[in-house]
Amino acid sequence: MADTSKNAFLSWLTRNPIWGFIVIIFVFFSFSNEYFFDLQNFQNILVQTSTIGLIALGMTLVMINGNIDLSVGAVVALAASLAVDLQSWEVFAAWGSWAILPAVAAALVAGIALGALNGFIVWKTGVDAFIVTLGAMIGVRGLVFIYTREESFFASDFAYSDFGSSAVGPLPTLAVLFLLFTVLTHLLLSRTVHGRNTYAVGGNREAAVNAGIRVGPHMMINFMLIGFFAALAGVTLSSQMGAATPNLGRDYELWVITATVLGGTKLTGGAGNIIGTFGGVLAIGILRNGMNLMQVPAFYVLVILGVILIAVLFLDKQLNRRGKQELKT
Repeated sequence: MADTSKNAFLSWLTRNPIWGFIVIIFVFFSFSNEYFFDLQNFQNILVQTSTIGLIALGMTLVMINGNIDLSVGAVVALAASLAVDLQSWEVFAAWGSWAILPAVAAALVAGIALGALNGFIVWKTGVDAFIVTLGAMIGVRGLVFIYTREESFFASDFAYSDFGSSAVGPLPTLAVLFLLFTVLTHLLLSRTVHGRNTYAVGGNREAAVNAGIRVGPHMMINFMLIGFFAALAGVTLSSQMGAATPNLGRDYELWVITATVLGGTKLTGGAGNIIGTFGGVLAIGILRNGMNLMQVPAFYVLVILGVILIAVLFLDKQLNRRGKQELKT
């Protein structure tokens, strides 16, 4: 019985090596810095990773489909700008703190609409999602600069920024929000028809079409989901800051893709899971936090993450090649 449980655990760890890596760096930083193993620091890690984590949930769905979305950072900036600015419009002057609701709703709708547009273009034109979303990234970022006139917006209602610093019991509200959507997205991907279709489309698109899956609309829905998550991340980040800047979310697409790939999602599609992505997000958060406590310059973190990412991709390619050779023999 014990051997069976041990073998099952080792099998799971082999499929999800990111969690072994998390244990290693967790132990390392716990012994390296006295302030790391602290409840408040763990809370900080969850808050710091919640923004990238939310977007990574949507990126997992899109990448399992065999696509990618480079526009998420720009969507973060647009959603944050809308959520902060619309609160101060005169039309909502008599609403008081309730003006936050239509402002946040507009930000989320904008994210979903941009995701739908990306998905629609990929579906109808057949152009690679990398090119489509690269164009969207540039265009939306330009739109943000036009809308903000290259100026920062500051929340006029303290209730908005109070939300970003609030807590539910021992956990920060932003961390609770991230954990809640992690569970919901995991259930969507592992327990629903949409989730099964996501793997089918990414694994073999032609076979998915032959099986009766409406591939175009399916991919469009996943692009809408990542648009929603990017917009939600923009809202939560701006509530944490109490402000929105035109450059908000810059390079987020790189962090998100790194976290998603570290979690085991393949760039080629057809494989990945939310548990792994959650691990990838935590790994990045722990690395950044631990090295910051050790006063290591930020660019070293980028170098280390880059090396780790290349190593993960190399090992993944080697394992895939070995698997194909075993199938042939």
